[in-house]
Amino acid sequence: MSEIAGELARVRGAFSQPTLTLLHQRQAPVVITIFRAVFGRNNTPIPTARLHTVVEEHLAGMRRKGDHDVPTGSGKDLCHRWMRGQWLVRAIDERGQEVYVLTSHAQQALELVKTLARDRATLSEHRIATILGAVRRFNSEANPDRTARVVLLNEEIARLSAERDRLIDGAEMVSPTEDYMVEGFSELLSLISALPSDFARVEERFSEIRTQILASFRAEDRPAGEVIDDYLARADALTTATQEGRAFEGAFALLRDDGLVAQLRQDLNALLDHPLSEGILADAERIELRGTVRLVRDGLDRVLAQRRRVSATLKDYILSHDVARDRELERVLRQVESEMMDWMASTGPRATHDVPLLPARPGIDHLRERFYDPADDVPPEPMETADPAQAPRVSLAELMAQGGPQFGVLRERLAEATGGLLPAGSLGEVFAALEPELRRPVEIFGLLHLAADRELEAEATTETYAAVRPDGSARSFAVPRLALPDPDDRPDSDDRPERQEGTR
Repeated sequence: MSEIAGELARVRGAFSQPTLTLLHQRQAPVVITIFRAVFGRNNTPIPTARLHTVVEEHLAGMRRKGDHDVPTGSGKDLCHRWMRGQWLVRAIDERGQEVYVLTSHAQQALELVKTLARDRATLSEHRIATILGAVRRFNSEANPDRTARVVLLNEEIARLSAERDRLIDGAEMVSPTEDYMVEGFSELLSLISALPSDFARVEERFSEIRTQILASFRAEDRPAGEVIDDYLARADALTTATQEGRAFEGAFALLRDDGLVAQLRQDLNALLDHPLSEGILADAERIELRGTVRLVRDGLDRVLAQRRRVSATLKDYILSHDVARDRELERVLRQVESEMMDWMASTGPRATHDVPLLPARPGIDHLRERFYDPADDVPPEPMETADPAQAPRVSLAELMAQGGPQFGVLRERLAEATGGLLPAGSLGEVFAALEPELRRPVEIFGLLHLAADRELEAEATTETYAAVRPDGSARSFAVPRLALPDPDDRPDSDDRPERQEGTR
């Protein structure tokens, strides 16, 4: 009975965690939907006022669709309620703006819902092969027997050499089955979706350390050196002793190695270009895989920013802490206590004495800060006017080459590309087809301005714009790729406003 009682206590403790309290409530689907729609997979910080408004708009849209089982209250009240549930937390971003971010508990709940919503097999060849490969690799790296480790490495080298020789000799390449690819992509997406919550847990640990350091400084029950030593020890333990900290250190080491980052991008692109990936992955999943490196970088930046805040707290305290001032204040307080004891010895128990809370302000109407200086009244030196005839002559073509974008010509070329008259599939291809005098760097901004008016959406990939400056020098720019709409898919009515805009 003691074992079942202990197990019951552990299960109850798990159900009391904010992750399960979020999923266990009646309105959990609505809350999870709002979190997924607003914060996205990267847990993008949202300004507080904007989140209040967006929550109210989403709830109103759900009510208009006939769903009445939605939370009641204003957006601000709901956000405060979610903060009390430890699903939201308020923070200050780098610009000093107050924002909301999801806690690690909320991200775990979103990850669990996303995993349950994704179709996946419970048992497959890929999963068994992954387990066997992981166990084999783990044993080859951790086996304490030197001979056994050498044997494992020799077997792996022999297997890889045989596969390489077989492919070099022109043998048939064994293509994976569709089920194998589905399971592989599912496991890869599951691993990637767990990264934001891992980073959030490390960030929350640093935030807890910062709060405890401030409390220790204010309490002054321990020397400042002891508080700083405690912080250094806890920060080191956080990044080496905990699972989240080790994951953070591993990701940090990955991003420091440009070769590993390039290899990761290359492997992801090869998987996404696989012929079977088109029928397996949705557009959102492909974007999620392509943004893996950016996801890791954003998580690292948030963790490092939180760690810098803890270090800044220590620095501010060390710089502002004045031992001489503390001793002077202590001496004044003791003197006040001595005077009060003398006063109480010569007065009755009900005697009162009015003491101003703040000292009186000095009765000075105006205090001169500056005195007359005769040098201030010296007039400036007369300006020398240049002869207009000596000014260099500039032609109209040279002035136009130094000016801004030529919107008229760019608008016509973009209309030709979207109308099918100019073969171009993206905005970069439209720029590459322009004349050299229209491929100045400033024309890139003109094309992006026109693309924004047409509401073209940017992709995660980039394309190169080879610009030519007026002096003939070349310069390349990496710009997010903007795909042009297929002219065959557009109705004829969509072309008329474009032609009217060009005539204007």
